[in-house]
Amino acid sequence: MAIRNVVKMGDPVLNKKCKKVVDFDERLHELLDDMAETMYENDGVGLAAPQVGIIRRAVVVDVGSGLIELINPEIIESSGEQTDPEGCLSVEDYIGDVTRPNYVKVKAQDRNGKDILVEGTGFLARAFCHELDHLEGILFVERVNKEEKGE
Repeated sequence: MAIRNVVKMGDPVLNKKCKKVVDFDERLHELLDDMAETMYENDGVGLAAPQVGIIRRAVVVDVGSGLIELINPEIIESSGEQTDPEGCLSVEDYIGDVTRPNYVKVKAQDRNGKDILVEGTGFLARAFCHELDHLEGILFVERVNKEEKGE
């Protein structure tokens, strides 16, 4: 495992839509291991592949209840609403209020290609939404509530 450099806002890689993962091989396993190590080293709770320069649909999340790896994730159900501060390892020195669903159900695959369903509420739902946005080329600063941005 290795700690990778976290790509910072302004790098065009963060604005690209990610490609589907089709090879569930040792390279993917190494990427996931490196992403987790990088996330923990930087005191993050989530990290998406584009944040380490890889344009693939892979994220890791750990809000304190254990590591969750999601390959080709897609939110298939959501409900409720919550507004709380967010930050991002790719956006230094900025935190802003973002409104997200309070509950999400995510369909994805695990590191071996097996289909999985995961659910999250509260902070975990927020983390899932934040990381999945990265896979669409969206940074949380684009979702910061308009009142806070002065609009």
